[in-house]
Amino acid sequence: MSIVQTLPRTAEPVLPASSVEPVVGAASSATSTNSTGETSTTEPASECYPLDRMFHAMLARFTGGLSPTALMLAWLDWSSHLAWAPQRRMEIANKVIRDSSRLLEAATHATAAGLAPWSVIRPEKRDRRFREPQWEAPPFNLLAQAFLLGERWWHDATSGVRGVSHANEAIVEFSMRQVLDTLAPSNFAATNPEVLERAFQSGGENFVFGWQNWCGDLMRMLLAAKPVGNDQFVVGQTVAASPGKVVYRNALIELIQYHPTTARVRPEPILIVPAWIMKYYILDLSPQNSLVKFLTEQGFTVFAISWRNPDARDRNVAFDDYRKLGVMAALDAIGRILPGQKAHALGYCLGGTLLSIAAAAMARDGDDRLGTITLLAAQTDFTEAGELTLFINESQVAFLEDVMSQRGYLDTAQMAAAFALLRSNDLIWSRLSRDYLMGDAAPPSDLMAWNADATRLPYRMHSEYLRKLFLDNDLAEGRYLVEGRNISLSDIHTTMFAVGTITDHVAPWRSVHKLHYQVDADLTFLLTSGGHNAGVVAPPDEPGHSYQVMTKAADEPYVGPDEWLKLAPHVEGSWWPEWTRWLVARSGALCDPPRIGYGDLSGLPDAPGDYIRT
Repeated sequence: MSIVQTLPRTAEPVLPASSVEPVVGAASSATSTNSTGETSTTEPASECYPLDRMFHAMLARFTGGLSPTALMLAWLDWSSHLAWAPQRRMEIANKVIRDSSRLLEAATHATAAGLAPWSVIRPEKRDRRFREPQWEAPPFNLLAQAFLLGERWWHDATSGVRGVSHANEAIVEFSMRQVLDTLAPSNFAATNPEVLERAFQSGGENFVFGWQNWCGDLMRMLLAAKPVGNDQFVVGQTVAASPGKVVYRNALIELIQYHPTTARVRPEPILIVPAWIMKYYILDLSPQNSLVKFLTEQGFTVFAISWRNPDARDRNVAFDDYRKLGVMAALDAIGRILPGQKAHALGYCLGGTLLSIAAAAMARDGDDRLGTITLLAAQTDFTEAGELTLFINESQVAFLEDVMSQRGYLDTAQMAAAFALLRSNDLIWSRLSRDYLMGDAAPPSDLMAWNADATRLPYRMHSEYLRKLFLDNDLAEGRYLVEGRNISLSDIHTTMFAVGTITDHVAPWRSVHKLHYQVDADLTFLLTSGGHNAGVVAPPDEPGHSYQVMTKAADEPYVGPDEWLKLAPHVEGSWWPEWTRWLVARSGALCDPPRIGYGDLSGLPDAPGDYIRT
């Protein structure tokens, strides 16, 4: 029997409570330390193994922020289980022989009359690399089919091996897919018929333009300059241009109240809680696709939170500070401007997750200031959070914490790289082929300009978010604490509207759909075409949008996502009018517009404010 007493250890040192306090009477520029009420923070009392953390931060520069240990463990799990599965290896080998013989036969008859292209394997509909007719001619069609067979073979080899954990299997399959994507024949001039045709027609001019594009991108990267063409999208002029006024400011937010555009308005205001990973104006892009402008034209009074871009001084800002100084502070300010009126709260992406936490805490405490809750592409259960979970495991989070501890925040470039990897064909390789081989340049757009205008994430807040929500799933499982007490989504009885997007790679719609059995409220769920951003930014005048929608009463039985797809009716067009009709049905009669702000606003700027420019 051991006589050594085993004492429990914590994985991380306990961080001190954050001392973020609201700014009182903020009156000058957001860039001024005294006027913005910079977050007053303290360093952790101690750091675990500072030399190890420093080494990991240095290593991250060569691994793109990915934990090499997580990758090695995943590959070891897969390869060791496959090594002890002789029948599975034999099956994989038989597939190689079968596919090789079929490809050889197709190559033998490649020039024969009547042989249709893609006779062995056909690319998936979403694969845009080989969609042009040039790829149907030999030998390029054979090259593409050989590549697609290799992709399918590796997918079969890396998935379905008994004994391999689901998370490690996904990492191996994903990482192998990234390697294969770099070897696609569409990425090389000699094996891309579109590039060769362009070179023949232009006399090689496309390569000159491609070289110029590459040099320009390199210089902009070294100088940290904006992408070419983004200069035409100026915050406050061409984007984020809806007229309004900053009516409240503290250490984390500026609250914008937009001017009414109709003579009469609905009495209940709308509060927009955006994600803090990007600037808020995703919902106020150009006038033709601004949700803010659309709402004011429908007779709503709109408020929006603009998050301040944190820096190293904000390293110990906590996740709950975003609730207190974000959602709750905004509701307090709106209550002073519109006393007695309930608010229609809208949360987008991470902002929706934060809003659901705030709503659950309010329901627990008897705070009934929310009239309705709308969540756009927002998750409240993270067990099936899509391919983003490939970057979230204990090893990766610990590695990421070491990286953030050096700077005090997560850098924007690292976040952008992670999201780009999720859609590498669309966001990396197709762009490289278009810009550098074809010599073309994609026309600038307001959505891409917004996408390049990212924000940093404080060390403590992001660590708590990853651990409590992604790793431990505390919110969905009733362990999440707000002010030392548990909250539960089932306490929410406020009528809700949730939007999922069909091709969302950040918040998969089936994950968003789980809200049906988490809340005890009437819930209207809408599934729209498009992805995480383009599906949400869907103005009515823009063609090509469609959606399905169905309402579940609080006392009705649960309908799973697959059955929901079969039952929900299809509607052509944008989901924006559908949602505003839902809001109007839950709003009061039209009345005179409210006043702008409360008290002395002389020191606060007009919309879009100062924080958006930091």
